[in-house]
Amino acid sequence: MRKVGFGVIGCGVISTAYLTAAKSFPHLELRGVADMRSEAARKKGEEFGVPGMRVDDLLKRDDIEIVLNLTVPLAHTDISMAVLRAGKHVYSEKPLGVNVGEARKVMDLAAEKGLRVGCAPDTFLGGGHQTARRLIDEGAIGTPIAGSAFFMCPGHERWHPAPGFYYLRGGGPMLDMGPYYITDLVQLLGSVASVMGSTSRLRKERVITSQPMNGTLIPVEVDTHVAGTLEFESGAIVSIAMSFDVPKHRHTPIEIYGSAGSLTVPDPNRFGGEVSIARPGGEWEPVELSHGYADGNYRSLGLADMAAAIISGRAHRASGALAFHALEVMEAFQTSSDEGRRVEIASRVERPAIMPAGLALGQLD
Repeated sequence: MRKVGFGVIGCGVISTAYLTAAKSFPHLELRGVADMRSEAARKKGEEFGVPGMRVDDLLKRDDIEIVLNLTVPLAHTDISMAVLRAGKHVYSEKPLGVNVGEARKVMDLAAEKGLRVGCAPDTFLGGGHQTARRLIDEGAIGTPIAGSAFFMCPGHERWHPAPGFYYLRGGGPMLDMGPYYITDLVQLLGSVASVMGSTSRLRKERVITSQPMNGTLIPVEVDTHVAGTLEFESGAIVSIAMSFDVPKHRHTPIEIYGSAGSLTVPDPNRFGGEVSIARPGGEWEPVELSHGYADGNYRSLGLADMAAAIISGRAHRASGALAFHALEVMEAFQTSSDEGRRVEIASRVERPAIMPAGLALGQLD
């Protein structure tokens, strides 16, 4: 298999996890990193043994086929558009854009130029979630009829060194954590048909308690508790809550309830975790994972799958179309809350192909 050269724009906190994981895939080759902060690019380049450079210089490189866009959410669209105009495929951190209108620009330009768009999250490709997908596809719980999905915490200002962007336009619990949950639910159950939502904002300012900005006040521009219902095209109905306002809770991340049993799905912000099934009248029983990529942080798995798909000509799994559908769904919660109505989802997306079972590290097909 030939190597696919990639470069990175955005050398912040998450870049180390991506670049470390990318070393596991022999067909991926890092060829440069860039950041608007020249010192950040230099340090990251030194750390991973590649040149650190200006963004415009990276986009001119002929040996880079894919650019990994790890900028903050408000910059995702502008950077992705610049990458596509440079004739390169783009793989973006989530969300694809801060709203559907911006994300549509990216998808339209990619279609015009015949280029690919990939987008995080790729955790749904991990062994825990692919095992759950296999069980649903095999009818282990019968017909899925309902489910629940919960992420609730007191806020990211407790741990992130620069958490301000989580509370600006493009942030909030739904656009930050919702992609993990909604993407996983879509790969398990199919497209979402409609959304009902309610949202609230606990306070207009927050105090950072992490270092190095401990004690700094940051503005809150977005709602910080989002709850509602997802109605899937299949007829399944899932209750969901995403919050930065909850001190503690006992909900599991995702559960799917079928006509013949119930299924627990691991934390969709992780690749592995326990999968279990309960039959009517029975207790929860763990299921042995059937798929690989379950025992570590494989943050470049979606990027690697996209590169392998470019080589072989197949569709890649963590696709722009999947991210676009998830974004439309997430945006609908605020619209539903603001307007007091059910919001119909216009886009539809095919469930990405299930990963082959039992892959060794570095294998994708």
